[in-house]
Amino acid sequence: MENKKRIVMDADRIDRSISRIAYEMLEDNKGAEDMIVIAIRTGGILLARRIREKISHIEGVEVPLGILDITLYRDDVIMRGKKPKMGETDIPFSLDDKRVILVDDVIFTGRTIRAALDALMDFGRPRLIRLAVLVDRGHRELPIQPDYVGEKLPSAFWEEVSVNLSESGGSDEVLIL
Repeated sequence: MENKKRIVMDADRIDRSISRIAYEMLEDNKGAEDMIVIAIRTGGILLARRIREKISHIEGVEVPLGILDITLYRDDVIMRGKKPKMGETDIPFSLDDKRVILVDDVIFTGRTIRAALDALMDFGRPRLIRLAVLVDRGHRELPIQPDYVGEKLPSAFWEEVSVNLSESGGSDEVLIL
């Protein structure tokens, strides 16, 4: 059986979505004061960096960026049957009383975000946490919804949504496989 792929977002659409997310974040927050961007490893890192760049360009300030590994907080670690591969968490600042924007590339069942929220609480007590994703593909199993969404892309449960950004060696595109 042949793997079919369908490009659902090209580079221009991705860039417009990231710009819109950055503007919406700044509007909701009334600027960049007390804002922190936290990327979920690995899919959220490149996207968070781009969002941070947009905010810097718009506001003229550098918003702190942290990286969160959620491996040990996942509820499917045991079910996978193999030793989990840990990544590094890098949050070199306090989250206390800050406005945290949690960033991931795709939201699906909501379980990754649940794990990220649990992990974040080990780093302090933010004033609020908002969620930004490039793609919302539906099929939620938990009552978690993103605050900032690039595109809602309905997909079948068995399909895979792949976000490719040029920083990882390819071209900017979102694919449904």
